[in-house]
Amino acid sequence: MFSRSTVRSDPPPEPARARRRRRIGAATGALALLIAASPLLPEESGPTPALTPKANASTQPTRAGAPGLGAITPEMQSEIDRVVAHGRRLTVSSRSSAYALAAAASRCAMFDGQRYCLGLGWTTQSQDEVASRFAAAATPNPRRTKPEQTGDLSALAAMRRFGRLSPDERAAAERAELRAAARSVAKVWLIRHEIQGVPMPDDFMEKHPEAAVTARTSARKHPRTFKILREKQVRPQNRTYYCGPAAAQMIAWGWRDRRQGQALWADRLHTTTAGTAITAMVRVVNHNTGYDREEHAGPYVVLDISDFTFEQWFRLMKKHLHTYQAPVVLHPVLVKKYFPYLDDDASGHFQVGRGYDKNPDGQPLLSYFEPWDQSRFNPTEPRIARTQWQSAYKSYRANQAHFQHNLGL
Repeated sequence: MFSRSTVRSDPPPEPARARRRRRIGAATGALALLIAASPLLPEESGPTPALTPKANASTQPTRAGAPGLGAITPEMQSEIDRVVAHGRRLTVSSRSSAYALAAAASRCAMFDGQRYCLGLGWTTQSQDEVASRFAAAATPNPRRTKPEQTGDLSALAAMRRFGRLSPDERAAAERAELRAAARSVAKVWLIRHEIQGVPMPDDFMEKHPEAAVTARTSARKHPRTFKILREKQVRPQNRTYYCGPAAAQMIAWGWRDRRQGQALWADRLHTTTAGTAITAMVRVVNHNTGYDREEHAGPYVVLDISDFTFEQWFRLMKKHLHTYQAPVVLHPVLVKKYFPYLDDDASGHFQVGRGYDKNPDGQPLLSYFEPWDQSRFNPTEPRIARTQWQSAYKSYRANQAHFQHNLGL
């Protein structure tokens, strides 16, 4: 379907000034299309917002892939420096209160009107709301049975990990995370525009020529059903806390057409017995596959979907899988009421989104690779198949039920 090689063949470099003139010229032409076609906020049952007018749809240009990496402006750099400097002044430790740790670990930056919070991703919630969410999730509830852990990094584990870092280690990690976020803000704006109907800023294309549209001869429509990735290129997680490494293994295997052990992916993800962070999942997909290329999904981001309706969430799945032909890092809570194949409730979890079926005669379905197989660790429990076709609405609910409410895409 597409090349699996991650080696890029680039033309000889052109002078920076000429390259910038060419990209801004293309962006300026695209700007009129984007702004003129900025949709109103869509109804839950309404059609997918378009970037181009409906008239003569067969000849209108559509997006060819996704935005690439943008430049870090002086304003962005100043914001990165501010957030990192604030972190250096903090005196929290792994023994600090849940709220103090949450407020420290989930500090936020504003890049071109979009908010990015450390450890959570792009969100429309305030920094105080994010901190409260993390703190509530990190506070033990004695009335609840502790769920079986499958490898997602819990709020409490994330807070403790943050508290154990030295100021220098913390600053280096935060600076890298924020720089990657700042360079991907154009993709976030386009998701908000295309999926949720948020109007684009007037100067968006001037600031972000990496997001210019490319003319095509026909509009791309999502078929009734679509899937990517080969069903033979899957393996169950081989440790109870390896859902992240197993998901990364399957995503990279689908790109490279070569299987590499889960221990290797655990090392690259910095997985511990406490689990894997979703920010690490996105980083590893960007650094180890070509799904982050502009002809696919562009740089993967962590996106808070707490303000998405089901229709918007499912629309995002279809766009990412069909238009971008790239897998989604699903981040649900693995509990029985959402996943009928489970024998016991489990923790936050990672799955690999790889297909959908609109299923007009019934509930829309989502296909994903499931790393968790409870029978592997307890032979008395039923086996779970790797490839699943399940209710898309229940997957959405499971995503919303996770305290982070986010995806990697």
